[in-house]
Amino acid sequence: MDMIDQSTETDQVIANPELSITQKSTEIDPKEMKQEDRRELGESHYKMGKIYYDKSDLENAKQHFDKALSLCFETGDFFFEFKTLGFLIRIASEMLDQELSESYIRRSELIVDRAMSELGSLNSEVFYNAGVAKTYRGNFAEAFQNFEMAIQSSRSENEPDILAKSYYALASGNFQMKNLEKSLEYLGQLSEILKILGKTYLKGTLNLLYGNIYSELGDYDKALNFYSGANNHFMNKACWNLYGYILLGRGTIFKKMGKYNKSLWYFQMALDAINPGAFRRLDKLVNSEISDVNDSNVDIYLDRNNRMVHEKNIGTVDFKHRFVLLEILFLLARNPGVYYDKDKLSRMIWKDEYNPLIHDKLIYTSISRLRKLIEPKTEKKKYIIRGKDGYAFNPYVNTRFNREANTSVGSLGNIDISSPV
Repeated sequence: MDMIDQSTETDQVIANPELSITQKSTEIDPKEMKQEDRRELGESHYKMGKIYYDKSDLENAKQHFDKALSLCFETGDFFFEFKTLGFLIRIASEMLDQELSESYIRRSELIVDRAMSELGSLNSEVFYNAGVAKTYRGNFAEAFQNFEMAIQSSRSENEPDILAKSYYALASGNFQMKNLEKSLEYLGQLSEILKILGKTYLKGTLNLLYGNIYSELGDYDKALNFYSGANNHFMNKACWNLYGYILLGRGTIFKKMGKYNKSLWYFQMALDAINPGAFRRLDKLVNSEISDVNDSNVDIYLDRNNRMVHEKNIGTVDFKHRFVLLEILFLLARNPGVYYDKDKLSRMIWKDEYNPLIHDKLIYTSISRLRKLIEPKTEKKKYIIRGKDGYAFNPYVNTRFNREANTSVGSLGNIDISSPV
């Protein structure tokens, strides 16, 4: 954050609130401060942490959140302590610091236990925080129960913020578990709430999650539109901590579409936009994607997850409604040079005993259709070759399989920086 030089000390404090916080921190030992003063100073550090967090300066954000956490200890404000830890867990997860993330998660669990035992009644915020704590441990079934209770309580308590965050938590958790349709259902309910609730950051993360879901579903136009929506919301909030993830999402879509030059351009933009020392998870994700596509010698690129094949001369071929052909292709391509006769193909593809009356024509027709889709128009077949022992995939072509790089670097605590606190 740029500092503005002023002519007087008073002007400097006004222009730079962090200077005022630093002076307060050094003038008085926090242990000697009154509880209300400790809380005021803790809230100041918390606000500064959020500013740095939004500006993607995770290192300075962590320093302020740590100070806020030390000042709010034993103040009795469970929720302030928990949300401060929420930011720290997300930062530790992004930094891929397992030990640090684990220490914050353990403290979060202790706070939830204290709140449940010491508070006279459990409200929506307690249920929501309990769900988040269970999410950190991957206990999604129990977490979802807590979020549902938070939704019920927030309606009776008229707490729209908790209601909105609970729907997002359910959508995000279901996305992690690959329950995409269920995730879309919760996002739809959240969208209705956000029409009347001014939560710019939450609207941005909603659009980002929509983009990730539709990218998984193969609806790339929708995904790109939602990524643009996410970018607009974050720009309106002057928030840049997720800009790299939006670029990663866009690049991944163009990779799936076979537009590799464009995908690499977005991946490089993502790398240029981040501090790799702080955004270690994003840095690994992007570099994994780059290494997955940055090979001009690849003849054919096979993406089973999205049922797409990119042949360097033909372009991208959609296999979404060609399930049998895709199974044959991957069986052969995973075992190049190994011949599969009619008996093996019948058992491995159609799960049936070989019957010449049924399978001879079926196998011949399927191989012929597959070749028309992926073979360049040359006299000699390049990929699927036939011998006396059946069919095989040419072991001398350069084949690349989609390694699903977006899942190769997990998030610590089953959460990432895009999840609202």
